[in-house]
Amino acid sequence: MQAFVDTDVVISSLLSQKGAAYYLLNKSKTKLFISSISLLEINQVSERLKIDKADLENITRHNLQIIEISEELKTIKDKYKKFVTDINDAHIFAGTHLSKSNYMISYNLRHFKIDRMKNELGIMILTPALFLQFLRTN
Repeated sequence: MQAFVDTDVVISSLLSQKGAAYYLLNKSKTKLFISSISLLEINQVSERLKIDKADLENITRHNLQIIEISEELKTIKDKYKKFVTDINDAHIFAGTHLSKSNYMISYNLRHFKIDRMKNELGIMILTPALFLQFLRTN
């Protein structure tokens, strides 16, 4: 099973070793993806929050696979706008679609058009805790 992980989940896993995001990124056997655009965003947020660079490098190197997105952000926003309510998260949906993941893990569920994602492309969006619960029941 594989899933695309939103920036907020990666940052959360770096801030606390007790939550669902930490468990998902460090203990689950799920193949997890981020995009090259997400990696830039993660670096900016972690710098602003003064997260240890070694911790960030460790998690991105050992626990995540990076999908390279070469399209310009404007093109991505135009192409994927029908799947998001927050146009600045279009790159998250693009990464999910390009990684061929059937699951997107995010705390920002309201930023995405959940029904459209599921009905048109078969992509489910879940919080880390809901995804872990889903894994346990399957």
